[in-house]
Amino acid sequence: MFDTAKAKALVDFAAKYRLQLASALDQIDTRKVAQAIDWFREARDENRQIFICGNGGSAATASHLAGDLVHSASSGAGKRFRALCLNDSIPAITALANDDTFAHVFDFPLQNFARKDDILMVLSGSGNSVNLVEAVREAKRIGCRSIGLTGRDGGKLGALTDLDINIPEQHMGRIQDAHMAVCHMICYYFIEQ
Repeated sequence: MFDTAKAKALVDFAAKYRLQLASALDQIDTRKVAQAIDWFREARDENRQIFICGNGGSAATASHLAGDLVHSASSGAGKRFRALCLNDSIPAITALANDDTFAHVFDFPLQNFARKDDILMVLSGSGNSVNLVEAVREAKRIGCRSIGLTGRDGGKLGALTDLDINIPEQHMGRIQDAHMAVCHMICYYFIEQ
């Protein structure tokens, strides 16, 4: 067991993080989340595809969202989500990165699969990931709607996406925590309604 002073420092750190996370969560624009929910509903009802992608921790959140949509938000609902996480195909990503460049690992598959009025959701704490910017540009060329989950000042994606749900926080962990909360707001609307 550790000493009392060390235990207090750890408790204080956790309490401070929790307080700062609550502040980040308070900054989620729920009107924009409602718009995203509506777009997801339309995509589901019109049998449209939803593509989701991110890098690093945001890739894990993107994968989690796709899994929730395909399973929990579709179970027993009559209508099902057609959601695909673009960063889940490791063979495709590594082939594209090796043969071309990492900048095109997401826009290239969109050329194969995306159709007008589909949705692309990109997750990026900085908002400046080149491969996500290229994916949004390709989605716009195809005629897809684009949703960004961004942090900090929104970066390039904040201005480029059709709907930017921005967490104006500097700390990457709290940005990603808030992005997961947004994803759960979207999914649990369909699970609990």
